[in-house]
Amino acid sequence: MLFIKLFSRLVTWLALVGALLGPGQFASARAETGWVANEDDALLFDVRLGQWRLGDGVRGYQTSGGMCVDLADMIMALDISVRLDKKLRRATGWAFKESNTLTIDREANIVQIMNTKKKLVAGQIFDTPEGWCVNTEALANWLGIKLEGDISNALLRVKSDDKLPVEMSAERRARAAKIRPMAAFDLKTLPQAKIVRQGVSMPSVDAVVTLGASRYDGSKASPELRYELYASGEAGPVAYDARLASNRSGVPDTLRVRAHRIDPNGQALGKFVPATQVAVGDVTGYTTALVSQANIGRGALITNRPLDRPDSFDRTDFRGELPAGWDAELYRNGQLLAIAVDRADGRYEFVNIPMLYGQNRFEIILYGPQGQTRREEKTVMVGFDSVLPGKTWYWAGVNQDGRDLVGLGDRTIGTGHWRGTFGVEHGINTRTSASIAFASLYLKEVGRRNFSEVAVRRAIGPALIELAAATNFGSGVGLRAHMLSQFGTTYLTADSMFGLGGFTSDRVLQGLSGRHELAIDRNITLGRTIVPLHADVQYLTYRDGQRALNVGTRASANFGRFTLTNETDWRHSRSPLQNGSTEVLETAFLGNARFGRMRLRGETRLRLAPDRRFESANIIGEWTGKGETEEATSMRGEIGYDRGQDRARLGFGYVRRFEKFALTGTAEVGSDKSFGIGINLAFSLGPDPRKKGHFRVSSSHQASMGQILARVYRDVNGDGQRQADEPLEKEVQLAAGRVPVRKLTDEQGSVIIEDAQPYLPILIGVDAGSLPDPLIQPAGPGLVVTPRPGVTAIVDLPLVGAGEVDGTLVGEGGAGLEGVDLELVDQRGAVIRKTRSDFDGFFLFETVPYGKYSIRIGKASADIAQLNVILNRQAEVSADQASAHLGVVAATSDKGDPKMATGP
Repeated sequence: MLFIKLFSRLVTWLALVGALLGPGQFASARAETGWVANEDDALLFDVRLGQWRLGDGVRGYQTSGGMCVDLADMIMALDISVRLDKKLRRATGWAFKESNTLTIDREANIVQIMNTKKKLVAGQIFDTPEGWCVNTEALANWLGIKLEGDISNALLRVKSDDKLPVEMSAERRARAAKIRPMAAFDLKTLPQAKIVRQGVSMPSVDAVVTLGASRYDGSKASPELRYELYASGEAGPVAYDARLASNRSGVPDTLRVRAHRIDPNGQALGKFVPATQVAVGDVTGYTTALVSQANIGRGALITNRPLDRPDSFDRTDFRGELPAGWDAELYRNGQLLAIAVDRADGRYEFVNIPMLYGQNRFEIILYGPQGQTRREEKTVMVGFDSVLPGKTWYWAGVNQDGRDLVGLGDRTIGTGHWRGTFGVEHGINTRTSASIAFASLYLKEVGRRNFSEVAVRRAIGPALIELAAATNFGSGVGLRAHMLSQFGTTYLTADSMFGLGGFTSDRVLQGLSGRHELAIDRNITLGRTIVPLHADVQYLTYRDGQRALNVGTRASANFGRFTLTNETDWRHSRSPLQNGSTEVLETAFLGNARFGRMRLRGETRLRLAPDRRFESANIIGEWTGKGETEEATSMRGEIGYDRGQDRARLGFGYVRRFEKFALTGTAEVGSDKSFGIGINLAFSLGPDPRKKGHFRVSSSHQASMGQILARVYRDVNGDGQRQADEPLEKEVQLAAGRVPVRKLTDEQGSVIIEDAQPYLPILIGVDAGSLPDPLIQPAGPGLVVTPRPGVTAIVDLPLVGAGEVDGTLVGEGGAGLEGVDLELVDQRGAVIRKTRSDFDGFFLFETVPYGKYSIRIGKASADIAQLNVILNRQAEVSADQASAHLGVVAATSDKGDPKMATGP
């Protein structure tokens, strides 16, 4: 027991000391040169400038010295004229005004701002899989602005004493929108790549095999063989997936099979029956506000709901496969919400997860027993635009609760009875929608019940309100009111539910008469540290007179390279049958620290009432080494104690990630004479798209994620189709949205892009800065690909010769028009280049691919300056005429009056 007491005191002491030291004690971390990109620190920021949202998000990391953001993403978000050349390791251009020149030369190790040169300091720029990640403090200083990161809400706030051009442009667009609605940017407007379904394809398989030995509860040591196989592929128009898992003895234990069609565009069943998803086999049911909770079982479903839309606007569910021995953690905007451990059916479930008003970035991290880590991300926006006017969504499903399609054993996790749900939701206007649903459920306590439910949702200011009512046709009514709102940096959630007349369902447990909740999330600033705070209160009433009051708080703080989180829960209940009350008060401290490539993670849990006692403690140390592949080598050590089991444990793991597989070794020993050792092999096998009939082995997940084979070639004849004699281009960098492309094109001009999120469209394009010849440019913005799991999409990206188009824009009086936005439009109607006229009206479109074009004025400029959009001028750039000089281009008034002003 002396060891236990000393260990618990050590863990608590470390947590408290880390909190007291504060940022000053870790200032030296800002000069840390050993930091390397780690998925645990990856961030995706929503960039805000005042009321404006800039770009489509900026990638970044939490480093040992603060935060860094992807430079290429920031260039696009702020719309600054800086060119990033990854080959020469230089960034050159100007920011916000031409006199504010900026040069970053990593080879010379200098940064030059106008005429001032400074040396690059360690910790200002990091190389990550996405590109250059620049420290936010350094970048703000170089650009002359302020950057404030709010990690808890995934926000990056831009502040400036003077209005930035991107802000003025947003204001112009807003003014123009009042006159003429502007179409939002949509990937559907760009060229689409179709993944042709070709008969029966060979499946891709993700495999995990574990071989080891263990001893528990005083038993004899026994060998252990486990494996998990996940396969996916297509057979004609139908996709399929299957998961096979074994028990400890290597005997097949569970098998789940599903056949489905999924189409984000709503054509899973063709053009006449709108459907985004149709599935048969082991499927998941649907959730409603008062009646049905999603479940898993053999059955069928169909819906036309958007794939990224949760069943309920205020809450969402997460379910997935969880192999034996694995744990899962759920995070929202970087905050830990829930933990799931392995269970008999090999799945994890996070149900009724609350969402905040605005952006909700969820991340599920799966931890394996040998140190493996898997991540799944999903972003859900909650706001008034959650209601889509004129849209009608339906859903219908039936399944046998807890039963697999192929039962390898007599196992049922659930009631084992059939259940069905059907519902329709319609957007009445931009702020109001209504829904009606019907369900037939079998409840363990009361048997089968049939329900109907109606709900109305309304956006009022910065709040979403939903009112719902349900009945089970004869014995009870359920009522619910829910609100999500945001006031500045404060998020408020309120919920009130009543179960009248004995109403019981999945969402209203038997005997419950009322549930009332209030939650507040707010960020406070302590110096340079943002502290997210959360508090919630829940009051429960029961028909037998029982009452329960639950209060929870959570606070997190980041001090340099140390993060400390405290969670405290107080539960008070009173029962008239027991003629008394019970009270429980528990608290937990969770700490994270990073020292170069070493990360420490600790947790201790204490009970403070009704009796004070130590519950558990755990410390994990992870070291990540360098390698040719990301996280090529890592080691993991763990020490912990659990009071309930009266067991201390010590563990060690080693992970080596190769290009084709990952190998892990682990060992653990406990104070109760238990032990476990194991070797884990993880790999993925799938058809090789470059060699027909061959297979490709990779450490990435080919079965559960999407793959794209991109080929870059020179389109000599300009027809957009690759001919056999047209050369392929090697050593070209591609961009694939937020999916890292870690390799350049090979000798055959191809590269395989792995781990793309299935059914999420991404734009595959050529990074023009990586091309060896500036007169060779991509023929267009690229191709939009919608990956499917287990299938490799093949896209060809043409390169063509490039030139330039110039001219002088004048008004009807002959004076040059300054500051007018101009667009260069190809024959398909797509805008390929944009520019702005100079003080004398001169304009220049650079690096224009060969082809025929027309020029027009941007909508915002045309509306504000009252000019006609069409200029009636054509330009052609070709090998014979690389420069098209248009001379004077006259703009005409939209209202017939001469326009002599200088534009917006």
